[in-house]
Amino acid sequence: MTVLYEDNHIIAVGKTCREIVQGDRTGDEPLSETVKAWLKDKYQKPGNVFLGVTHRLDRPVTGVVLFAKTGKALARMNEMFRLGEVKKTYWAIVKKRPPQEEGELTHWLMRNEKQNKSYAYDKEKPDAKKAILHYKLIAASENYNLLEIDLKTGRHHQIRAQLAKMGCPIRGDLKYGFDRSNKDGGISLHARRVEFLHPVTKKPVQIIAPVPEDNLWQAFAPVSRTE
Repeated sequence: MTVLYEDNHIIAVGKTCREIVQGDRTGDEPLSETVKAWLKDKYQKPGNVFLGVTHRLDRPVTGVVLFAKTGKALARMNEMFRLGEVKKTYWAIVKKRPPQEEGELTHWLMRNEKQNKSYAYDKEKPDAKKAILHYKLIAASENYNLLEIDLKTGRHHQIRAQLAKMGCPIRGDLKYGFDRSNKDGGISLHARRVEFLHPVTKKPVQIIAPVPEDNLWQAFAPVSRTE
């Protein structure tokens, strides 16, 4: 487990594409339990360890996951996420170059529970939720392009669905139209950075997750080192 940040109130770790944040029907041990066990061992805590989940990442996605170590921090972080006071920045590798190097995408997303998939529409539909993100092309290789995503709203599979609607499905994302899977079973979407005012101290916090140890991600490593 890679700890990216820790203090008395919060802890942030780097998630791999094989991990789930919270327990689900697969029965696999979630990252939340792994972090609890790590805290229990590190601080030799008797009994149960408190750990609150403040947000989630899809299983095939990598990057920063933030947990609360106290009830006060959890309540405040939940409110900050609800109000959009946590800035979330993602990196995505796509094959097709976007029509513009920078732009804002606005769609209406409808979630299909049975398929566990969201569909993006250009026009408003009943029961659809408005989804907004800003993207910017920040690097390119011979065959792939690296986009930086500033997420304005937090919808189910939002980045995956909106980039696919633009004609740029994320590398490895078969569900949203990419033509082949990644070797590790994940997709090339990485929660690169979170920024917020600390829920207790009110000081600015920025947490960055290193890109995965994957050949293609490493090809873009010079970009990651300039941050």
